[in-house]
Amino acid sequence: MRLLVDTHVVFWATMEPARLSQAARAALESEQHEVFVSVASVWEIAIKVGLGKWPEARDLLFDFERHMDDAGFDLLTITVAHARAAGLMAAKHRDPFDRILAAQATIDGLVLVTADSDIATLGAACIW
Repeated sequence: MRLLVDTHVVFWATMEPARLSQAARAALESEQHEVFVSVASVWEIAIKVGLGKWPEARDLLFDFERHMDDAGFDLLTITVAHARAAGLMAAKHRDPFDRILAAQATIDGLVLVTADSDIATLGAACIW
């Protein structure tokens, strides 16, 4: 299975793994799964750290690539197709970061690992 990790799950997986659900932890630790992290998550973390809303994510942000390498997560870029799909989603869910993650998951055939049940309204397959 190919997985895309939500922003908070990226933080929990690398900094506070006890906060992961059993299903999420098992999926992320399985050697049979390929795990991706969107560059949108770096952007979201940077905005929240910069605004002082997520200071505990500062270490993750400034050593992001090493944390992803250590976790065995691959970075997923944002394409024009991802951006277009995210912008055209007809759901009421308005968070632009959730929309781009849902678009990436849908277009690239990924299962989104997220604790946010609202993301499912965007049409992406999700596990938690």
